Amino acid sequence: MSGDGSALGARLRERDLSAAPAALNLLESTAPEDRREGSALLAEVSPSALGGEAPGHVIGVTGPPGAGKSTLLSTLLRGWRDRGLTVALLAVDPSSRRSGGALLGDRARIEFDPKDRGVLIRSTAAGERLGGLARATRDAALALAAAFDIVVIETVGVGQAETEVADVADTVAVVVQPGSGDVLQFLKSGIMEIPDVLVVTKADLGTLALRARRDLAAALRSLGSSDTAVLAVSSLSPAEGIDELIEALQAHRGTVDLPARRARARRAGAVSDFTAEHGERGLRALGGRVAAERLLEEQDPLLEGRALVAALERAAGEAT
Repeated sequence: MSGDGSALGARLRERDLSAAPAALNLLESTAPEDRREGSALLAEVSPSALGGEAPGHVIGVTGPPGAGKSTLLSTLLRGWRDRGLTVALLAVDPSSRRSGGALLGDRARIEFDPKDRGVLIRSTAAGERLGGLARATRDAALALAAAFDIVVIETVGVGQAETEVADVADTVAVVVQPGSGDVLQFLKSGIMEIPDVLVVTKADLGTLALRARRDLAAALRSLGSSDTAVLAVSSLSPAEGIDELIEALQAHRGTVDLPARRARARRAGAVSDFTAEHGERGLRALGGRVAAERLLEEQDPLLEGRALVAALERAAGEAT
C-alpha cells in the first residue's frame, strides 16, 4: 500500500508540501486498496472538507509539439518563485504500453532547482485517453491545489480531445509559435474555443511574432472571443512578456466563478470516468448521458469526483 490516504490528505490540507509525492503515488496506483485510500485522500481535500474550493490556481498549458511550452514553463516557474509562490507542475506524457507509466519524462525538459522545496514537477501518464487527461491527473491537480499556490497541467500535443484540459483547469493557456500555420489548424480543430489566454512564443523574432499575434487576435474576434488575452513572449534572457503573462493568468482567475467552474469540472470528469469504467451500457442504465448529468447536478456541488462516480454507480445499481 502506498500510504494512509486520510493522513496524506490532511497534510495537504495543512499545506504540507512534503506530502505531495506520496499522495501522487497513491492517486496513480490501480491496486484496489490504494484506490480506496486514494478516495480517502480526496475526501480530505474535497471542497466539503476545505469549506470551499481549494485555494490553488489550476492552469492548463497546451499547444502543438515544438511550440516552446517547456521553455516557457521554465521561465514562468522562475517568475512565480520570485514572487514567493509554490508551484506543482504535472507534465502529461504518452503512456508506455508495457508499464502504463509516463514514457517521455517531460519534466526532464523543465529547468528548476531540485533543492527548491517550493516546486514539485511530476511526469504523469496520459493512460489510454490519447490527447486527454487520465483520471489520476485530474485527481492529482485538484488534490495539489489544496497545498500549492499554482498547479500547472502541461498536456501533450493538440487535438479535439485536448479540450479536456478546459474541464479541469481554472485558466487555460494555449501556446503557439509564429510562422507555424497554427491559426488555421486551430480554427479547424476547435482549439480556439478553449483558451483563456493565448501565448505566442519567440517574440524575439520580431515582425513574425507580431503578425502571429495579430492573426490570432483577429481569429478570436471572428469567433466572438475578443476578451481573450493574446500575448507575445520570449523566454530568452532577458525574458520578454513573462511578467505580463503571469499577470494575465492571475487576472483571468479573478473573473471566473470558481465554485461553478470546478463543480462543472467534477461532474464532467465523473461522467467520463463512469463511462470509461462501465461503458455505454452503464450510461443506458442511468437513462443516457443527459440523465447522468442531471443526476449529478442534484448532488452536493462540493462533492469530489470519485464520490460523484459512486453516486452514479448507486443510481445505476438501483435501476437494474
